[in-house]
Amino acid sequence: MKHFPPTELALNSTGAVYHLGLLPEQLAKKVILVGDQDRVAMVSSFFDHIEFTSRHREFVCQTGTFKGKRITALSTGIGTDNIDITINELDALVNIDLKTRTEKTEKVQLELVRIGTCGILQTSIPLHSHIISDYAFGLDNVAHFYEIEFSEKERFLAKELSAFIGFPSTIQPYAVSADETLSYRLQSPQTFSGITVTSSGFYGPQGRELRIPTRTADIQLKFGAYNMNGLVVCNFEMESSALFALGRTLGHRCATICLGVANRPLQEFSAGYSKEMYGLIEHVLNQL
Repeated sequence: MKHFPPTELALNSTGAVYHLGLLPEQLAKKVILVGDQDRVAMVSSFFDHIEFTSRHREFVCQTGTFKGKRITALSTGIGTDNIDITINELDALVNIDLKTRTEKTEKVQLELVRIGTCGILQTSIPLHSHIISDYAFGLDNVAHFYEIEFSEKERFLAKELSAFIGFPSTIQPYAVSADETLSYRLQSPQTFSGITVTSSGFYGPQGRELRIPTRTADIQLKFGAYNMNGLVVCNFEMESSALFALGRTLGHRCATICLGVANRPLQEFSAGYSKEMYGLIEHVLNQL
């Protein structure tokens, strides 16, 4: 039985996982992940009852019930580096005995749904649309540090889309799919779906250029022009590739649905989207 020493599985003085600051009993099996700390309260505002609240660094957590279902809302902060922490520690909470530091024989499968904001890459998708990620195209490096099995279609998509954009050899993107069953439950007649580009930054990596010249000028237009038998690149965001790759490898169901707050090719940015975000959150809670 594998044993995890304190340097590999870090716990705090209360026995909680180090970064999230959570104990196993404080986590529900259905988890909504949000980047923004303040968005946790938006999610829990729909709860019938809140049983637990914590705040540690950027990781704000509230667990409660919605229509009789136990749900955890957890903020991750921005970026795939934080997702690496979040997914590993969530999995440890349910699949490692924190007291004996040994892997459990019977595994628990979590449902992890990311609700975020994104930049739209198609002129045909209006602001405030709901966009489901069928695939994440990762410009980050997180998955490259792990032994992850990619399907033939994922490997093909990564290679073809990389060639289409014309990435230099120093950038090696990967493609990974969301959980089809969970993503299907999030769909509605108003949702769009396709490929989501997970970027390692907000400015240069997404084609934005302020005072430093970039090597990715107009990359948003190049992504928007890609079409493989109707599969198009819908949006930019910063978390889903690591979520899908690590979550699936650990045996969890993972999906992402985002609110489009900017249309990059049309150069439009939302003047405010609080009402629309509440609507998206309510939609996801009802579908879960």
